[in-house]
Amino acid sequence: MTDRTTNLSMPYILPSQAQKHVTHNDALQTLDAVIQLAVDGDATAPPPAPAAGARFLVAGGATDAWAGHDGHIAVWQDGAWLFAAPREGWVAWFRGEKKLKIFHDAAWSELDQGNASPTMIGINTSADDYNRLAVASQASLFTHVGQGHQAKINKATAGDTATLLFQSNWIGHAEMGLAGDNEFSIKVSDGTAWLTALKIRQNGIVDLPQRPMGRAYKNDGTVSPLPNSDSGFTILDQAHGGVALGSKLNNGDRALAVPVEGRYQLSLMATSISASGYAISLMRNKSEIIFSLWFPTAAPLTLSHTQVVTLAAGDELSLYHAGTAQIYNAAAATQLTLAML
Repeated sequence: MTDRTTNLSMPYILPSQAQKHVTHNDALQTLDAVIQLAVDGDATAPPPAPAAGARFLVAGGATDAWAGHDGHIAVWQDGAWLFAAPREGWVAWFRGEKKLKIFHDAAWSELDQGNASPTMIGINTSADDYNRLAVASQASLFTHVGQGHQAKINKATAGDTATLLFQSNWIGHAEMGLAGDNEFSIKVSDGTAWLTALKIRQNGIVDLPQRPMGRAYKNDGTVSPLPNSDSGFTILDQAHGGVALGSKLNNGDRALAVPVEGRYQLSLMATSISASGYAISLMRNKSEIIFSLWFPTAAPLTLSHTQVVTLAAGDELSLYHAGTAQIYNAAAATQLTLAML
């Protein structure tokens, strides 16, 4: 049997040993030094007037009475320094930092303090000062404890952001929440530019800023289109979602271009000053009649029709005139409105 213990290297009292109390007191000093360990600080040199029982971590490059004891715990006892080499798994409270640390792999590192409000948590990844909670996992589960469950995102002021951001390869492509105001919105991105797809006002009204829609018309007053001729539009207003004037027709007007595939509500209004066997038709790509308005009398008349139609991206809408008539071209007189449903 050796004359010292394995873990704390305390001396054994040997058989027939004289002055057994000295050996016993030496062991008590060791216990007093390292049990319930609380470190006052770390330094390379002893303080000038240490308090009895003061304990320090000896930093690298130690000098004076601490020379040769780098990494040891130095304890001031009975007017002298006692040194203890920390072992794997020792735990100590560092008073100056107010942190609990563990000795592992020859270094002291902060110990997870459980419910002691840690400043950041990284689960299978590293947290930082910005992402104080970081999780690397296939999924994250938040479940109930008998009733419901809420996840809360709170911001300081209306101008701040409280959102969920969806990324692909660390590039944002969708975001939902309170982005810069207190109205709920959903935004999407191609990786460079952001567009607001949906916005819900605080009164519950829903805006769809990118919804394809628009109103097309001409503003040249009374005209007499040639029989069996095409016409289009020169003015587009209230346009959203990529709706635009498209190809130029033979008379110089432009067709109305459909930006994306989908179901659209089409409304055509036409006003005649006089007519004879006249009909105006809404055409798709100048080859397919979507619907027609027939003017049965020569008297001034305004007709309109609304229909839901499935259109493809790139389809172009124009007008076809059959018979003779004088048409009044102006907003709210002869116009085409389009809105994606």
